[in-house]
Amino acid sequence: MKWRVLIALIGVIGAAGTLAARGQASGPVIGMLHQGPTPPAQLMSAFRDGLREGGLAEAATIAIEDRAANGQYGRLPALAAELVSHHVAVIASDFLPAGLAAKAATQTIPVVFLTGSDPVASGLVPSLNRPTGNVTGIAFMFTRLGAKNLELLRELVPKAAVVGVLINPSNPNAEPQLMDVEPAARALGQELLVMRAKTDKEIEESFAQLAQSRVDALVVSADGFFIGQQDQLVALAQRYGVPTMYPLSQYVTAGGLMSYGAKLAEAFRQTGIYVGRVLKGEKPADLPVLQSARFELVLNLKTAKALGLTVPPSLLALADEVIE
Repeated sequence: MKWRVLIALIGVIGAAGTLAARGQASGPVIGMLHQGPTPPAQLMSAFRDGLREGGLAEAATIAIEDRAANGQYGRLPALAAELVSHHVAVIASDFLPAGLAAKAATQTIPVVFLTGSDPVASGLVPSLNRPTGNVTGIAFMFTRLGAKNLELLRELVPKAAVVGVLINPSNPNAEPQLMDVEPAARALGQELLVMRAKTDKEIEESFAQLAQSRVDALVVSADGFFIGQQDQLVALAQRYGVPTMYPLSQYVTAGGLMSYGAKLAEAFRQTGIYVGRVLKGEKPADLPVLQSARFELVLNLKTAKALGLTVPPSLLALADEVIE
C-alpha cells in the first residue's frame, strides 16, 4: 500500500474517531490543523501531556477534531474554515502554512501555532513578547539552522563541494530556509544546487537532476509534503547513493542518513501547554511566543555504512541518538 493511500485512510478513520469523540464530549473541542499528514501517536501523546501540564486534568479524553492537508497547501483555507464552522474552542496548527490559514480563518477563536519559521517575519504575530489578537504559539526556527546543517553534513562528508537543497516552492517557508542556507554555503566554500519539487514526480526528477549534476550531498528542507513523501525521499537517497541531511529524526528512523532539527515531541508538548492554558481562560495576547531551543542530531550507522561513509568520533559524540 502506498504511503499517500495509507495516510488518506488514516485521515478518514481519524476524522470518524474524533467526530465520534466530539459527540460524547461535554467540554470544549480542540481543532487541529496540519499542513502535512496527521501527526504520529507519539507526538499526539506529547500534545496531550502538555494539555495536562496546562491545567486540563481531563486531557486523556478531551475531543480533538483533526484536519490534515497532507502537503496540499491549497486545501488549508477550506479545512480551517471547517474548524471555524464547527465552533471549536481553540485551533492548534502545526507549521507555517497551517498557522497562516488558521489566522486568516478567524479573528475570534484562539489560535496556537507551532512553526519552524520566524513568526514575526512570516506575519503570524506582530511581536514575540506581545502577540496581540487571538494568535500565539511556539517557534523553533528551522529557518536558522542552515549553517549548522551544512557544518554537520560536511563533517560527515568533508569532500562535499556541491550540495543540493530540496525545497517545496508551494511552502511559504521555503524561501526563508533557502536564504538561511545560502550564506552558510558560501562561508564553507560550497556550491549550492537548488531543486524545487511539489509533487512526487518532481521529487523523482530532482534526484535525477542531482545525479546528472554530480551533487556530493543533499539537504532536504522542512516541509509537510516532504514528510508525507518520507519513504520516497529515503528510498531515492539510497538508490542514488547521496548522503542526505533531513530536518526531522523520523526520516532517519525510516532509513535516512542523518537529521538535525527540532525535537518535535517537546514542541508538541509546549503547544499542548499553551492550548491548555487558553482553554483554562488565558488570552493568547497575554501569552508570549515561546522560542523552543531544543534540537537533536540523529545518525543512522547502517545507512552510513551502505554509503561507504565512516562516521567520525567527534560526530558520534555530538549525536543525541545513534541508530545501529
